[in-house]
Amino acid sequence: MNQDFPSRETLKRSVNAILFDMDNTLFDLVGAQVAACDCVVRHLGHDDGDELFTYFLNTSHGFESTENIRQYMQERRIPTNGMYDDACRIYATEKLRHITPYPGVTKTVREIRGMGFATGIVTDAEKADASLRLGKCGLSPFFDCVVTFDRVRIKKPAPDPFLLALNEIRARPDEVLFIGDSPRRDIEPCKKLGIRTVYARYGDRFSKTRDYSGADFVIDRMEDLLDIVKDLPAART
Repeated sequence: MNQDFPSRETLKRSVNAILFDMDNTLFDLVGAQVAACDCVVRHLGHDDGDELFTYFLNTSHGFESTENIRQYMQERRIPTNGMYDDACRIYATEKLRHITPYPGVTKTVREIRGMGFATGIVTDAEKADASLRLGKCGLSPFFDCVVTFDRVRIKKPAPDPFLLALNEIRARPDEVLFIGDSPRRDIEPCKKLGIRTVYARYGDRFSKTRDYSGADFVIDRMEDLLDIVKDLPAART
Protein backbone atom coordinates (compact mmCIF):
# COMPACT_ATOMS: atom_id res chain seq x y z
CA MET A 1 0.00 0.00 0.00
CA ASN A 2 1.39 3.38 -1.00
CA GLN A 3 1.87 5.95 1.76
CA ASP A 4 2.39 9.65 1.26
CA PHE A 5 5.60 10.94 2.82
CA PRO A 6 6.76 14.56 3.11
CA SER A 7 8.90 15.56 0.16
CA ARG A 8 12.49 16.67 0.67
CA GLU A 9 11.40 20.27 0.04
CA THR A 10 8.60 20.02 2.59
CA LEU A 11 10.98 18.67 5.20
CA LYS A 12 13.38 21.47 4.44
CA ARG A 13 10.72 24.16 4.66
CA SER A 14 9.13 24.96 8.01
CA VAL A 15 6.06 26.85 6.83
CA ASN A 16 4.26 27.44 3.56
CA ALA A 17 2.94 30.90 4.36
CA ILE A 18 3.72 33.86 6.58
CA LEU A 19 1.12 36.32 7.81
CA PHE A 20 1.80 39.73 9.31
CA ASP A 21 -0.04 42.21 11.43
CA MET A 22 0.41 45.65 9.86
CA ASP A 23 0.25 48.63 12.27
CA ASN A 24 3.16 48.75 14.74
CA THR A 25 4.55 45.51 13.28
CA LEU A 26 5.64 46.76 9.86
CA PHE A 27 5.78 50.44 10.85
CA ASP A 28 5.25 52.66 13.89
CA LEU A 29 1.63 53.80 13.63
CA VAL A 30 1.58 55.10 17.19
CA GLY A 31 4.59 57.31 16.54
CA ALA A 32 2.91 58.64 13.39
CA GLN A 33 -0.28 59.35 15.31
CA VAL A 34 1.58 61.25 18.04
CA ALA A 35 3.40 63.33 15.43
CA ALA A 36 0.08 64.08 13.70
CA CYS A 37 -1.50 65.08 17.02
CA ASP A 38 1.35 67.53 17.61
CA CYS A 39 0.63 69.17 14.26
CA VAL A 40 -3.10 69.39 15.02
CA VAL A 41 -2.72 71.07 18.39
CA ARG A 42 -0.26 73.59 16.97
CA HIS A 43 -2.84 74.45 14.33
CA LEU A 44 -5.49 74.83 17.01
CA GLY A 45 -3.27 77.06 19.10
CA HIS A 46 -2.69 74.55 21.88
CA ASP A 47 0.42 72.72 22.96
CA ASP A 48 -0.63 69.33 24.28
CA GLY A 49 -0.26 66.82 21.46
CA ASP A 50 0.32 63.97 23.90
CA GLU A 51 -2.96 64.83 25.60
CA LEU A 52 -4.80 64.75 22.28
CA PHE A 53 -3.34 61.33 21.59
CA THR A 54 -4.80 60.01 24.84
CA TYR A 55 -8.24 60.57 23.30
CA PHE A 56 -7.36 58.00 20.62
CA LEU A 57 -6.77 55.49 23.39
CA ASN A 58 -10.35 56.00 24.57
CA THR A 59 -12.44 53.05 23.43
CA SER A 60 -15.63 55.10 23.09
CA HIS A 61 -14.74 56.27 19.56
CA GLY A 62 -12.02 53.86 18.48
CA PHE A 63 -8.29 54.04 17.90
CA GLU A 64 -8.60 55.41 14.36
CA SER A 65 -11.64 57.68 14.66
CA THR A 66 -11.30 61.43 14.15
CA GLU A 67 -14.25 61.81 16.51
CA ASN A 68 -11.51 61.80 19.12
CA ILE A 69 -10.38 65.16 17.75
CA ARG A 70 -13.91 66.51 17.91
CA GLN A 71 -14.25 65.47 21.56
CA TYR A 72 -10.87 67.03 22.37
CA MET A 73 -11.99 70.32 20.81
CA GLN A 74 -15.41 70.33 22.42
CA GLU A 75 -14.03 69.75 25.89
CA ARG A 76 -11.73 72.72 25.43
CA ARG A 77 -14.44 74.85 23.87
CA ILE A 78 -12.53 75.18 20.63
CA PRO A 79 -14.98 76.06 17.82
CA THR A 80 -15.51 73.01 15.59
CA ASN A 81 -17.08 74.89 12.67
CA GLY A 82 -14.44 74.79 9.95
CA MET A 83 -11.57 74.14 12.36
CA TYR A 84 -12.58 70.53 12.94
CA ASP A 85 -12.43 69.71 9.23
CA ASP A 86 -9.04 71.41 8.98
CA ALA A 87 -7.81 69.49 12.01
CA CYS A 88 -8.92 66.18 10.50
CA ARG A 89 -7.17 66.94 7.21
CA ILE A 90 -3.97 67.85 9.02
CA TYR A 91 -4.16 64.73 11.15
CA ALA A 92 -4.68 62.39 8.18
CA THR A 93 -1.95 64.04 6.09
CA GLU A 94 0.66 64.13 8.83
CA LYS A 95 -0.08 60.63 10.08
CA LEU A 96 0.50 59.17 6.63
CA ARG A 97 3.57 61.34 6.06
CA HIS A 98 5.21 60.00 9.22
CA ILE A 99 4.58 56.33 8.41
CA THR A 100 7.77 54.59 7.29
CA PRO A 101 8.82 50.94 7.58
CA TYR A 102 10.76 49.89 10.63
CA PRO A 103 14.44 49.21 9.87
CA GLY A 104 14.86 45.89 8.10
CA VAL A 105 11.19 45.41 7.23
CA THR A 106 11.48 45.94 3.47
CA LYS A 107 14.59 43.76 3.21
CA THR A 108 13.02 40.99 5.29
CA VAL A 109 9.70 40.90 3.46
CA ARG A 110 11.46 40.98 0.10
CA GLU A 111 13.68 38.03 1.06
CA ILE A 112 10.72 36.04 2.35
CA ARG A 113 8.91 36.58 -0.93
CA GLY A 114 12.05 35.52 -2.75
CA MET A 115 12.02 32.24 -0.84
CA GLY A 116 8.63 31.46 -2.38
CA PHE A 117 6.41 31.80 0.69
CA ALA A 118 2.83 32.98 0.39
CA THR A 119 2.39 36.15 2.43
CA GLY A 120 -0.51 38.16 3.76
CA ILE A 121 -1.66 40.92 6.08
CA VAL A 122 -4.29 40.64 8.82
CA THR A 123 -5.18 44.09 10.17
CA ASP A 124 -7.95 45.89 12.01
CA ALA A 125 -7.48 48.89 9.71
CA GLU A 126 -9.98 49.70 6.96
CA LYS A 127 -9.05 48.73 3.39
CA ALA A 128 -8.50 52.34 2.29
CA ASP A 129 -6.13 53.03 5.19
CA ALA A 130 -4.24 49.78 4.71
CA SER A 131 -3.75 50.50 1.01
CA LEU A 132 -2.45 54.00 1.70
CA ARG A 133 -0.05 52.85 4.42
CA LEU A 134 1.34 49.87 2.54
CA GLY A 135 1.70 52.04 -0.56
CA LYS A 136 3.48 54.77 1.40
CA CYS A 137 5.93 52.16 2.70
CA GLY A 138 6.39 50.55 -0.72
CA LEU A 139 5.24 47.20 0.68
CA SER A 140 2.09 46.57 -1.36
CA PRO A 141 3.73 44.26 -3.96
CA PHE A 142 4.96 41.83 -1.31
CA PHE A 143 1.60 40.49 -0.09
CA ASP A 144 -0.79 38.02 -1.70
CA CYS A 145 -3.75 39.05 0.46
CA VAL A 146 -4.72 41.87 2.80
CA VAL A 147 -7.53 41.11 5.24
CA THR A 148 -8.99 44.34 6.63
CA PHE A 149 -11.78 45.14 9.08
CA ASP A 150 -14.31 46.10 6.41
CA ARG A 151 -13.93 42.68 4.79
CA VAL A 152 -14.96 40.71 7.89
CA ARG A 153 -16.75 43.37 10.01
CA ILE A 154 -15.15 42.09 13.20
CA LYS A 155 -11.79 42.90 14.72
CA LYS A 156 -9.07 40.78 16.23
CA PRO A 157 -8.85 38.84 18.50
CA ALA A 158 -11.91 37.26 16.85
CA PRO A 159 -10.77 34.30 14.69
CA ASP A 160 -12.62 35.47 11.57
CA PRO A 161 -9.89 37.70 10.09
CA PHE A 162 -7.28 34.97 10.52
CA LEU A 163 -9.53 32.29 9.04
CA LEU A 164 -10.21 34.43 5.97
CA ALA A 165 -6.47 34.93 5.48
CA LEU A 166 -5.86 31.18 5.74
CA ASN A 167 -8.52 30.59 3.12
CA GLU A 168 -7.07 33.17 0.75
CA ILE A 169 -3.53 31.84 0.93
CA ARG A 170 -4.86 28.26 0.89
CA ALA A 171 -2.91 27.15 3.94
CA ARG A 172 -3.64 25.08 7.02
CA PRO A 173 -2.96 26.66 10.41
CA ASP A 174 0.04 24.41 11.07
CA GLU A 175 1.62 25.59 7.82
CA VAL A 176 1.54 29.25 8.82
CA LEU A 177 3.65 31.61 10.89
CA PHE A 178 2.09 34.85 12.16
CA ILE A 179 4.03 37.94 13.24
CA GLY A 180 2.35 40.58 15.41
CA ASP A 181 3.00 43.13 18.15
CA SER A 182 -0.08 42.50 20.31
CA PRO A 183 -0.22 39.47 22.61
CA ARG A 184 -3.99 39.81 23.03
CA ARG A 185 -5.04 40.60 19.46
CA ASP A 186 -2.38 38.73 17.48
CA ILE A 187 -0.57 36.01 19.38
CA GLU A 188 -3.29 34.50 21.57
CA PRO A 189 -5.97 34.07 18.86
CA CYS A 190 -3.42 32.55 16.50
CA LYS A 191 -2.28 30.06 19.11
CA LYS A 192 -5.90 28.98 19.61
CA LEU A 193 -6.13 28.30 15.87
CA GLY A 194 -2.90 26.30 15.80
CA ILE A 195 -0.86 28.96 14.01
CA ARG A 196 2.74 29.38 15.13
CA THR A 197 3.48 32.85 16.38
CA VAL A 198 6.20 35.49 16.55
CA TYR A 199 5.84 38.32 19.06
CA ALA A 200 7.22 41.53 17.53
CA ARG A 201 8.26 42.99 20.87
CA TYR A 202 9.81 46.08 19.27
CA GLY A 203 6.36 47.25 18.13
CA ASP A 204 4.38 46.65 21.33
CA ARG A 205 3.61 50.19 22.47
CA PHE A 206 1.00 49.28 25.06
CA SER A 207 2.56 46.63 27.32
CA LYS A 208 4.34 48.07 30.33
CA THR A 209 7.05 45.41 30.53
CA ARG A 210 6.99 43.67 27.14
CA ASP A 211 7.84 40.46 28.97
CA TYR A 212 5.13 38.38 27.26
CA SER A 213 6.38 34.83 26.78
CA GLY A 214 3.34 33.11 25.28
CA ALA A 215 4.53 33.24 21.67
CA ASP A 216 6.61 30.56 19.98
CA PHE A 217 9.27 33.16 19.19
CA VAL A 218 10.13 36.73 20.19
CA ILE A 219 11.96 39.24 18.00
CA ASP A 220 13.35 42.68 18.76
CA ARG A 221 13.88 43.62 15.12
CA MET A 222 12.21 42.42 11.96
CA GLU A 223 15.37 40.99 10.43
CA ASP A 224 15.47 38.36 13.20
CA LEU A 225 12.48 36.76 11.50
CA LEU A 226 14.71 35.39 8.75
CA ASP A 227 16.65 33.20 11.17
CA ILE A 228 13.40 31.88 12.62
CA VAL A 229 12.03 31.00 9.19
CA LYS A 230 15.19 29.12 8.27
CA ASP A 231 15.42 27.19 11.54
CA LEU A 232 11.85 26.10 12.15
CA PRO A 233 11.10 22.35 12.15
CA ALA A 234 9.23 20.99 9.16
CA ALA A 235 5.50 21.63 8.91
CA ARG A 236 3.21 18.62 8.92
CA THR A 237 1.77 17.44 5.63
